[in-house]
Amino acid sequence: ADTRWHNGAHRHLLFHSPHSFDAATYEIWAALLNGHTLTVADREITAPVVREAVASGVTAVFLTKALFDLLAEEDPGCFTGLQEVWTGGEAASPAAMSTVQATNPDLTLVHVYGPTETTTFAICGPLSPADTAHSPVPLGLPMDNTQAYVLDASLAPVPVGVPGELYLGGTGLARGYDGQPALTATRFIPDPYHPGARLYRTGDLVTRHPDGRLHFLGRTDTQVKIRGHRIEPAET
Repeated sequence: ADTRWHNGAHRHLLFHSPHSFDAATYEIWAALLNGHTLTVADREITAPVVREAVASGVTAVFLTKALFDLLAEEDPGCFTGLQEVWTGGEAASPAAMSTVQATNPDLTLVHVYGPTETTTFAICGPLSPADTAHSPVPLGLPMDNTQAYVLDASLAPVPVGVPGELYLGGTGLARGYDGQPALTATRFIPDPYHPGARLYRTGDLVTRHPDGRLHFLGRTDTQVKIRGHRIEPAET
């Protein structure tokens, strides 16, 4: 079992993501599959809604990077009383994270990363104030039953500190893209280190630091994100 669901911080989660958004699976199942409590938000998340949720007993929330940044700017004190805030989906804003940490010293801020193809999160890690003092903010370490490789163009591992493309494997890996076998074949490849297994080619450029944590550097292609939505310019 993943100990991060049993540290007390997730005993009462807030469900506010759309059902079609993969983050909803975290909000629902991290609570219910561990015997915890789930509160369903009845309106869009704002700072007052977060404050109400905390007052009702909510202990942890996930917020997309864009929403987290907005709340951090408007009212960083709205997180007071939460034990953990998980956030990710786009390149982090160190200034917003630092503001929330300074305002809420008892809060654990967790940076998460996970393409939809590896539902839901694949990499995560709690952040210290030193981590958010500069960019890039560390992504963290692979979650349980997840493999993360930093590889070069020939699928060979690159040394610590050297940029490479991130490949992900493990039990959370999708089977592929429905009705798109050609695209599936280009993104889901045989795992060269585990016969019979597959890896997802993320297209993200990262480095692995001496402590094992991964740091996001950018894309290997032209994909961009707008408010958390992946945009492929070549397909528009």
